[in-house]
Amino acid sequence: MRSLTNRSKIVTDKRLTFLERIYLPAILNGMQVTFSHLFRHKATINYPEKKREFAEIYRGKHVLKRDDEGRERCTACGLCAVACPAEAITMVAAERKQGEEHLYREEKYAAIYEINMLRCIFCGLCEEACPKEAIFLTRETVQSEYNREEFIYGKALLVEPLDPGKRIDISKRQTPEVLAFKKDRTRKHNK
Repeated sequence: MRSLTNRSKIVTDKRLTFLERIYLPAILNGMQVTFSHLFRHKATINYPEKKREFAEIYRGKHVLKRDDEGRERCTACGLCAVACPAEAITMVAAERKQGEEHLYREEKYAAIYEINMLRCIFCGLCEEACPKEAIFLTRETVQSEYNREEFIYGKALLVEPLDPGKRIDISKRQTPEVLAFKKDRTRKHNK
């Protein structure tokens, strides 16, 4: 029978020499590789004392943004969950009640919003899919934990604080065109 590819190898039964049978050349070659790595520059850093520099567009921990008045931007449309290739985002929508206008921007809001950080691949597709600019990836790293349950981030960990001084700056993640669009107050999106 003829093979379909030309990748076949002819196997020979070659006799090993004395040095090859005692594996001495292989051991010496392995030790040479090991010793060559001993004197190179180390790639590791002493983490808590020294932190690695990240690029300006590094994608780390998620944040749910608030508008200028402190209201949540997320309207629970579900586009971020649909765009997520890892299916890490889950949410439950609820209707805004009378008197909650100062908490939520639209009539519909996310009562439950969770991101499973163990599944998340930090691709940023949720950020691109959001029409209300509610979710962004920040430069913060996700802290390590011992329990799997700790990696499911709810609204308590995702929504940015009410205090304007503690808000997270995401302007470096936006293009100049988007920033110019956001300054136009005549648009319904920016009101």
